[in-house]
Amino acid sequence: MRIRTTTSAAAAAVAVLAVTLVGCVGEGDGHKPTTVEVASPTSAPTATGTADTGAGATNAGLPPEPTGARRDALLAAIRDVDGGLARDEEKAIDAARSQCAALDGGAADPERSAARRFDYDGVTLTDEDASHLNIALRRTLCPES
Repeated sequence: MRIRTTTSAAAAAVAVLAVTLVGCVGEGDGHKPTTVEVASPTSAPTATGTADTGAGATNAGLPPEPTGARRDALLAAIRDVDGGLARDEEKAIDAARSQCAALDGGAADPERSAARRFDYDGVTLTDEDASHLNIALRRTLCPES
């Protein structure tokens, strides 16, 4: 009987948590809600969310995804450092947004961080290239506050 009570209490707690999370996320703020999965009482406790470009992304330190002229300026700045970096524009923009979060988060070695983040499609950045890339990001996507 005690096991049943514990299981029922856990199920009730999960239900309350699920209602609370759904009620708090995205209501009236004009952003798409973040998807939250709540584990069942019989599995290991986990919670995962999907990234969006709204409030959740801003809280994670990511700047909003650039559009229009701002996107064009960012891609031009990335191509100026190395044309191969923007072959896959979406990958370049994702890397740029992540690097902005690192810059704003006080990355200990921002050049090394940029070099690692943009090391794809056969392109390898030098420290000087990475430094120029960080300057370009500050001018286009994530100005220093």
